[in-house]
Amino acid sequence: MTKDMLKLADDFIRENKQKINPQYRLRYHLMGEYGWINDPNGFIYFNGSYHLFYQHYPYEAIWGPMHWGHAVSRDLIRWEYMPIALAPDKEYDADGCFSGSAIEKDGMLYVAYTGHVYRSDKKDDYLQTQCIAYSSDGINFTKHKNNPIITTQQIPNEASKKDFRDPKILKKGNNYYMVIGSNDGDGNGQILIYKSNDLINWEYINILAKSDGSMGTGWECPDLFSIENKDILIVSPQYMKSQGNNYKNLHSTIYMIGNLDEIKGKFDFKDYYPIDYGFDFYAPQTTLDNKGRRIIVAWMDMWESDMPTQNLGHNWSGAMTLPREVILKDNKLYFKPVEEIKKYRNNKFSIENIELQEEITIDAQGDSYELEIVIEVQQSESFGIKLRASEKEETILEYNTKDKLFKFNRDKSGIGPKGERVTEVELIDNKLKLQIFVDKSSVEVFINDGEKVMTGRIYPADESRLIKLYSKGMCRIVKLNKWDII
Repeated sequence: MTKDMLKLADDFIRENKQKINPQYRLRYHLMGEYGWINDPNGFIYFNGSYHLFYQHYPYEAIWGPMHWGHAVSRDLIRWEYMPIALAPDKEYDADGCFSGSAIEKDGMLYVAYTGHVYRSDKKDDYLQTQCIAYSSDGINFTKHKNNPIITTQQIPNEASKKDFRDPKILKKGNNYYMVIGSNDGDGNGQILIYKSNDLINWEYINILAKSDGSMGTGWECPDLFSIENKDILIVSPQYMKSQGNNYKNLHSTIYMIGNLDEIKGKFDFKDYYPIDYGFDFYAPQTTLDNKGRRIIVAWMDMWESDMPTQNLGHNWSGAMTLPREVILKDNKLYFKPVEEIKKYRNNKFSIENIELQEEITIDAQGDSYELEIVIEVQQSESFGIKLRASEKEETILEYNTKDKLFKFNRDKSGIGPKGERVTEVELIDNKLKLQIFVDKSSVEVFINDGEKVMTGRIYPADESRLIKLYSKGMCRIVKLNKWDII
């Protein structure tokens, strides 16, 4: 039965992918070949390649019974599509193979995922269990005969009996640990932790970490890892209420730096921070690669947000962020684009030492490029950049020197969702440094070497290709470099 459903999905994609409308397709980000994608899953470096799986409904550009799509890359930029890895074809995962992770053991690739089953016609009446599949080649997977490996009977009394998903596996010493997204049934997100010595038999340890009441009603897609002897927990809180300028989206992503006691199953932390300050960043997952880098990638969309490729019948929806390296600096996490993107730079355009106190249009344009810019404030009250601009459209990135606020505004970005996101940014030596990636229908802004990042989807007209600079009061463009990407 498994082969039948996998083959059915692969055949459908092959026979229908020519129906995709390419207008908003990204050039250097991973998307699905056809249909819908959301959360990244099973992100791992295995047998000389990066493997990235993803939540996937291959038949339409809408959320449906989840499969695991699969792509492989040598450099995190160019991806090759593999056959569908998992399909919902067992009693324990009949309504979806939900999010999970991957780990290598004895030369084999194992993926853990959540089996989702509806108990009735009601959407909120479901069961979720943890399952595992394995592969010798990293492409063809067999679901384990003992699935589900963690059942609802192993959920503690202090946790929801139905919201129990997104297993992330890690190894410490001779033991494997699995962290699972959960809530306490009373509106507080939390993470559960389990232990195993063989990936098949698991025992519950504890509630690893829990919301204090201000961090969302449920925690999804946990990730737990260490950098330079610091333990880091990442979660995606649902319905987290805004706090000042932060957490303005329906769902959010946060990280905590703390101390893991795997014996007691506790993660102690004091503070938490957003991972991304923009519009479209959710369910991130990390992996450690062969170069010792911790790499993170996320779904570059947001639940219940307008997705024009759905409404226009383009037959695809969803994309992944540019993979980013996670760096620990001054007890905070910085995120910078992976170095491999530099190999795809073409047609360099540069200007430097330009005094600016009005609006100008630079002699370079495009819809898929990297922009590196350093601006010295001088007497400016505010200054900014307009991307994918035309007479009617523009995406605005602006810094207000008095309030020390950086804003990303897409009210005039095109046909997609509108709005503005704002975050506080301190200048360095009276300068602001930006590294911006524009790719057809996406913008990612790395501020001051990745101290903060803002991500958003935009859907401008094809002819909106201009790049404009402006300032209220005098500022100086120390340097500006622009490269087409791919």
